[in-house]
Parts: sequence; structure tokens; C-alpha cells
Amino acid sequence: MDLFPTEKPRIAKKHGFRALKLVDVNLDQEFERRPLNVDYGTLNNGLTYYVHSNPRPRLRAALALAVNVGSVLEEENERGVAHIVEHLAFSATKRYTNHDIVKFLESIGAEFGACQNAVTSADDTVYELLVPIDKPELLSQAISVLAEFSSEIRILKDDLEKERGAVMEEYREIRNASGRMQDEHWTLMMEGSKYAERLPIGLEKVIQTVSSETVKQFYKKWYHIRNMAMIAVGDFPDTQSVVELIRTHFENKISAPGPPIIPLFSVPSHEEPRFSCFVGSKADGSAVMISYKMPVDELKTVKDYRDMLVESMFLHALNQRFFKISRGKDSPYFSCSAASDALVRPLKAYIMSSACKEKGTLQALESMLLEVARVRLHGFSEREVSFVRALLMSEIESAYLERDQMQSTSLRDEYIQHFIHNEPVIGIEYEAQLQKSILPYISASEVSKYAEKLQTSCSCVLKTIEPEASATIDDLKNVVSKINNLEKEGSIIPWDEEYIPKELVNVKPAPGYIVEQKKYSNIGATELNLSNGMQVCYKCTDFFDDQVLFTGFSYGGLSELPESEYFSCSMGSTIAGEIGVFGHKPSVLMEMLAGKRVEVGTKLGAYMRTFSGDCSPSDLETALQLIYQLFITNVIPGEEEVKIVMEMAEEAVRAQERDPYTAFANRVKEINYGNYYFFRPIRTSDLMKVDPVKACEYFNSCFKDPSTFTVVIAGNIDPSIAVPLILQYLGGIPKSPEAIFNYNRDDLKGLPFKFPTTIV
Repeated sequence: MDLFPTEKPRIAKKHGFRALKLVDVNLDQEFERRPLNVDYGTLNNGLTYYVHSNPRPRLRAALALAVNVGSVLEEENERGVAHIVEHLAFSATKRYTNHDIVKFLESIGAEFGACQNAVTSADDTVYELLVPIDKPELLSQAISVLAEFSSEIRILKDDLEKERGAVMEEYREIRNASGRMQDEHWTLMMEGSKYAERLPIGLEKVIQTVSSETVKQFYKKWYHIRNMAMIAVGDFPDTQSVVELIRTHFENKISAPGPPIIPLFSVPSHEEPRFSCFVGSKADGSAVMISYKMPVDELKTVKDYRDMLVESMFLHALNQRFFKISRGKDSPYFSCSAASDALVRPLKAYIMSSACKEKGTLQALESMLLEVARVRLHGFSEREVSFVRALLMSEIESAYLERDQMQSTSLRDEYIQHFIHNEPVIGIEYEAQLQKSILPYISASEVSKYAEKLQTSCSCVLKTIEPEASATIDDLKNVVSKINNLEKEGSIIPWDEEYIPKELVNVKPAPGYIVEQKKYSNIGATELNLSNGMQVCYKCTDFFDDQVLFTGFSYGGLSELPESEYFSCSMGSTIAGEIGVFGHKPSVLMEMLAGKRVEVGTKLGAYMRTFSGDCSPSDLETALQLIYQLFITNVIPGEEEVKIVMEMAEEAVRAQERDPYTAFANRVKEINYGNYYFFRPIRTSDLMKVDPVKACEYFNSCFKDPSTFTVVIAGNIDPSIAVPLILQYLGGIPKSPEAIFNYNRDDLKGLPFKFPTTIV
């Protein structure tokens, strides 16, 4: 076996996707129930297992025990017991006592939280481990731990008493404003079903008083081996030996004869919308959430998969509109998005949520409902759907190209979903073929029809969240009635599309040239000194087939500024970002980059100014064009953009002032560094001092002189293609007549702070 993959030219791999054969789309074709490319089966005692060999990360294994048991199975006197069982698992079992499991896992480098964890939901409980397997016995020991969880968790009175405190602490942590709001919303969403009263955290009274005998009865009744699956994905030399380990540790686990039937609990639908106005002085800010509930879709056939793609295109297109509205004049919200979410086993929901300014919830609600109604009346344009189609095609292309670099934890999660929700595992190769064959033939009218599912008469729940009450339930009802009437009258005008330029760079710059070139063979890197003074260092790597990372930095930052200029200049990146630092408005740039996988961001730090990002190797030219645009664009603040930014900043500051955790963190920072302007939290009074013109002028000067910047590029690049592009766009950045921010690293001014001299 070769230790390293054979090196292949990146362009050949790209053509590999483009030459990927289309498949005959038979909508009635059913997917295989058996998951693809995994050693899958059932032990004699009924345990299901999945074993897959995957080398990423090296010498690691991602393990899981999935149990089809959740809080919805609890009786009234057991509310919270499913979660308590999960806690007790790590406390003591037949072979391990006094948290020895946690100690063992931490001793081999599997820290609690990051590498060992468990989650209890309404329908299931999943125990997860990520363990090193560089020693043969470690995998066996880790599997034995999960085998203990399946039937031998120790539930004695002393064990339970020790664990009550930890469970109560978790209960208290989620009883903040956000937690209480989520609980209320869950109850409203699930009203009329058992799910409404079975939040996994349970009741305080049960947590504090439930007996060990009650917990044990729940565990023995529902934790049946036939309701479980053992999943192992890792850097295994072969899968059969891992199957034998599972057999060794699990086959002697015998549950009571006849597993209990897991009942299905329905959630009733309702024609009349439900309303909620949550008011909490500690709420993060004002927000609106609209949920449209419906039965979970089955994914059994190619038609089901096609419907899922149409749904995804609808949500992407709707989010594109929401983003443009959020950046428009007199925007009703700061941000808004729509998503599909599986809530419980029988139920999913389309959820639209927005964050808005104080006392702006009614305006936000009206805008959200209006946009969905607009889609129902006029639909999405072909241009909007083409943008989404290109986006989804780019995503599946990237996944296909990096199919050999998939992480074990991602594969493990796929198999968990297969066991718990019967989601088919068809393999990325076939999925890429399907999407490539289906996406071009999904029409704008098909995508638009999905708006019919988002009606307030279709099991809809509407909620506002406010720190101080301003909206009432009657107000929400009036908004719903208003939009319904406008839609019936046909009074909603079509969507107004803005002009989108075809090219990022209107006139390509004259390429620069290489003044000096150095090769560092010991690390495989090459350094280029360009004619405009910029230094570029690149290194070809094969970690990921579809990734190029880059960063550019220059010394000199906010520490050099006097206090009088600090607050304005520190807002430079935020204000300029809303206007457009790459020569185009963000909403326009989003469409211009449709189908491309490229991101570039900027940061103004204390000691450096940086830009960084990543892209697909085939989109390297686009990434370098964006960097070129960053240096030649002169950002000028507009009244509307500045208004949006300052309103968002003011709302964020108010939310922080309401949050007790932030207040505590700010106090610690104040004690550690003194109350100096750079370290203390921004106040609303500081925002009043911000000069938008000064902020943009500072930002422009930060990315103006290429001679002070060093750029590092690493990834799957072909130098014969990359170097000419580097010379064209980085070498083509005009050199400044005089140096700007020309600082030596050792001469930078330190930040002003003072350590505490006494105990506070």
C-alpha cells in the first residue's frame, strides 16, 4: 500500500468532476436501504453496527453508540430521567467506577467535551467518542466503554446523589432569558402532543427527588440492545477486525426478551396561527421567528431527493432576497434567514428568523411575511434561480473533489442519521451525479411553488422577542391580516432586481514582474519579491484537493492611534465592509461570485492589518482579483450604509449591556488591564463619537501600499498557473508614491494598559 497518494494535476481533477457522467433520472427509483461503502450488519443479540475505514484524522477513530430512546418516552414522574441516565453513564458502570471512564479517556488524550460527549434529545440519545488508536488496545477499550453504556450503567442511590448537582447546574445554566424563551417556544410549537411536556432537561422537582429505582426502571425498560447501533469510523487497517471487537464486547449483552415497541407520538396540525410575545429584560435583542410546521419528508426515492433539492433552492433564493433587503434603505431588520429544521421524529419546520432594532418587531414581521407572499404571487426570476443553481453545483463539486478527505466524524454522523432517521447513505459519487443530472432541469416556477407551504394557515407559529414590551398579540394578528389581504388583492408589486456587472475587474492591470526569487527546499516554499514591493510566499500542498488558503499582513495597526481617533478608526472595517471594500456592494458581489468558492475578509488589528481567505484552486484568479480590488477601491461612506452599521452596532452594545455573562467578562478585563480605551467595552456614548468619513479614510489607507505587505499562499496550486495570476493581480497593484504604514515590527507602539497592583 502506498503511504501517500499519487500526485495528480489539480486541473485534471477538476475536469474529472466536469466529465462526471450524468445518470438517467428515474424518479420512481428507490435508494438502497443498505448504506454504501460500510461494513453494516446485525449481531445475534440485535445490535446494529456500522464500521468504515477512513484515514482522516490519522490514527484516530470516531465512535458512537446511538440509542433510539429520548425524553418523549418518559412518564410524568420521570421527566428528565433520560438525560440523567446519560450523565450516569460517564459516572459509573459495572467495570468502571468514580468517573474512571472519564479519567481513562482523558489519559489517552480524549478530552471531555471535545472528544467524549453525549446528547439527549426528545427522540434519541447518542454517546460519542473520538479516540487515538495508535496502540492496539485503545480501540478495544473504547468500544468496551460504549458496550458498558448499552446495558451496564450503574444506578445506585449514591451514584445518583453525586450526579444530581451536575444535572442541576446544567438546568440552571439554561434557565437564562434565551433558555426560558426556547422552552416557551417549544411548548407552543408542540402544543397538543406529548413532546410539549418532554423537554430533555426535565423538571427541577424530578431532578432533585427522583429515586434511583425509578431511573433504573427507565433504563432497563428502554435501553434494549435492539434499539441501539454501534458506529466505528477510523483509520483502521481493515474493518473485519473492528467488527470482531464489537462482537467481542457487545454480543454478551443480552436485554430482556421482546424489545419494547417505540411508540410514535404525533403533533397535531392547526389552521389558525399561534402567537407569542416573549419579553425578557436580559434578552439578546429584538427578534422575530416564524415557523411553518409539517410532517417530515421521507427520503426513499430519486423523486424525494429531487424534491429536497427544490426545497434547498427555494430557501437559498429566499435568503438571497432577505440579505438584499437587510442591506437596503430603511431596512426592517439587521439580518434575516430561512431554514428547514427537523424538530422531532414526525415533524419538521421551515423557520424564518430575523434580528431587528428595538421596537421594530412588527416592521420586521411584516417584511418577512410580505416577501413570502411576493414569491407566491410573482415567483422567483430565472436569474435568482440560476444564482442558486450555480451555488449548489459549486458546493457538490467541492464535496466531490474532496471526497477522499472527509473527516471520520462527518461519516460517523451520516451513519447515525441512517440508523435513527432512516436517511439513505448513497455515497458522494452517486450524489454528485444525481445533482449534476437534476439541477439544470429544476425551473424557477418549481422553486417558487414551495412558497405555498409557507402560509400562516398551515400550522404556523409566530413569535416576537423583545427586551421591553412594544408588540402585542393583537398587533401580530393585524400584521398577518394585512399581508393576507394585500395578497388576496394582488397589491404586492414584483421584486425589483438590481444591475449586476459581469466582471469583477473592469480593466485588467498591467502585470508586475519578479525582482527576486528564493526557494526554500527544506520546507518546499518559494518566495517572490515583486516589482511593486509586495512579498509573496507560496507552497504547494496536498492536504485538501479543493482548497487554497491565503493571508496578507502588514505591520502597524490600531495601537499607533491616539485615543481621539481610536473609536472611529476601529469601526473602519465594519463600515467599509457594509459599503463594499472590493469595488461592489456586498449584495451585488454575492451574485457576481455565484458558483465560485472564494472568500476574502479583512481585519484591522492592534499591531497588524490583514486580509485572508480561502478558495477553490479553480477560483484562485477570482480570489486574487478581490485582493486587487481591495487595494484600488476608495471606500466613501454613504448615509444609508452608515445608518445601518451604526444601528446594528448600537443594538449589539445594548444586548451586551443586558447580558450578565458579558458584564462579568468585561469586569474581569477591566481589572486585568485597567480601564484603558482599547480594552474596555464600547459604550453607546463611544458610538456617538465615531466619524464615518475618518473611519473609511483610515481603512483605505490600511490597504493602499502593497510594498508593506507580505502574502502567504498555501494549498493545491499549480505554480505554472498561479504565478502568472500573482504577477497580474498582486504585482499589478499600483505602488504608492510614498510608503504608508511602513513600520518595523520591533518598533511598534505597545497597547496602553496597566496590570493591577493590588488584589481586587
